[in-house]
Amino acid sequence: MQTDGDLRLRRFVDRQVLVVGGSTGIGLAVARRLAAEGAVVVLADLEQAACEAAGATLPGSGHRAAAVDVTSRTSVEALFDSLDRVDVLVHVSGGDRAHGSFVETDDRTWLELLELNLLGVVRTCRAAAPLLLASDVHPAVVIVGSVNAVVALGSEPYSAAKAGVVSLVSNLAAELAPRVRVNAVLPATIETRVWDDQPGGADRLRRLYPLDRVGRPEDVAAAVAFLAGDDAAWITGHALPVDGGLLTGGALRRLLD
Repeated sequence: MQTDGDLRLRRFVDRQVLVVGGSTGIGLAVARRLAAEGAVVVLADLEQAACEAAGATLPGSGHRAAAVDVTSRTSVEALFDSLDRVDVLVHVSGGDRAHGSFVETDDRTWLELLELNLLGVVRTCRAAAPLLLASDVHPAVVIVGSVNAVVALGSEPYSAAKAGVVSLVSNLAAELAPRVRVNAVLPATIETRVWDDQPGGADRLRRLYPLDRVGRPEDVAAAVAFLAGDDAAWITGHALPVDGGLLTGGALRRLLD
């Protein structure tokens, strides 16, 4: 596995990157990867103190922290009012929570999960658009979604919101072209803190993956770095699974062994 210290690429020198949801897990791995490649990073998340602590671990200098609640239009707009430049937007914020079966899940739960996982993305992209369009260094947006968008893994409100993100990405790619590229990554099971209190952790799902392991935040960060950089200069409007082969259906063969 490549580490920050091993990186030789410098694809983000002289670029300012905003990572929304950047204080832990996938977001922090993205921030570290892009900072290691020369980016100046703005880390934004619910807790500014957590962002400041995370920012102190980034390679390079000039990074800053900011508080934002993506479920609040006022909070999102205040974040962007404090910025004078965004060359790359990476939106990671989102999440699920325990709820009942489809028939047991009430409207309030649906609205809360759509608010966080879909409308939160809409707000950040809408507020970021003027700054991205003003950028002169091949601006890009990468949204971290989920394979739940394209395969039936349960949690209908969360999955429906993530499916909406995939549609949003293709539409934004057309709307903001040719100036701004817009793509998504769709992770499968990733070892983050959400698994800490679950029996067996994320690794209990390893058998589902043809590559014989669950994902790590750095796996997602590498895909984000590719899509955000000039190596993907002719790619827009797509959602890239980062799934260890889950979508091949290869798990069925393994379960029959």
